[in-house]
Amino acid sequence: MTETPRSINQILHEISGEITDKTISLGELVDFLHERGFGVLLFLFALPMALPLPVPPGINLLFATPLLFLSFQLLYGAKKPWLPPFLRKREFNKTAFDKMVKQGDPWLKRLSWFIRPRLGFVTQGWVSHIVGLFSLLFALCICIPIPLTNTVPSFAVLLMAVGLLMRDGLAIIAGMVIGSAWIGILATLGISGLKALIQMLF
Repeated sequence: MTETPRSINQILHEISGEITDKTISLGELVDFLHERGFGVLLFLFALPMALPLPVPPGINLLFATPLLFLSFQLLYGAKKPWLPPFLRKREFNKTAFDKMVKQGDPWLKRLSWFIRPRLGFVTQGWVSHIVGLFSLLFALCICIPIPLTNTVPSFAVLLMAVGLLMRDGLAIIAGMVIGSAWIGILATLGISGLKALIQMLF
């Protein structure tokens, strides 16, 4: 019988309990997570941008840049995340991390209620390259500096990250569909706006 993977809140509580320094660097986090680093890091960087709240200019790039690095590696089949030195050295406050884990606990427990292992072939093997490709496309979409356009692609990455962690292929497929639909909507609006502008000018 296959062992049920640990939920995201269990993993985050382990990190909170075992790392006792006042600050946590991304490098420490990657080393602690090992092979599960892709799922957890994609989740952590997508979560802030998945909230339907306006953010100051440039914040989207702060979170999208690590997502791009991680997605590109996942696309090429890396087994463990690699981050450049400038990202590995980036630190965040341990107290703030603990607070985020505590506040997110009820929401994550509700999420884990319907996220469960299924369609396992989507979460492993060559399909992970496709997950990396979609995640890369959505991360590029997050880079677009237009208010409130980052929420949907971020949520799509978040769903795929949860799917990787919990071996839930349905969550991964849902993330791909939601993110792709959003890109299609943006592309349609962009083309329509360009046509309207050309008609006005000519």
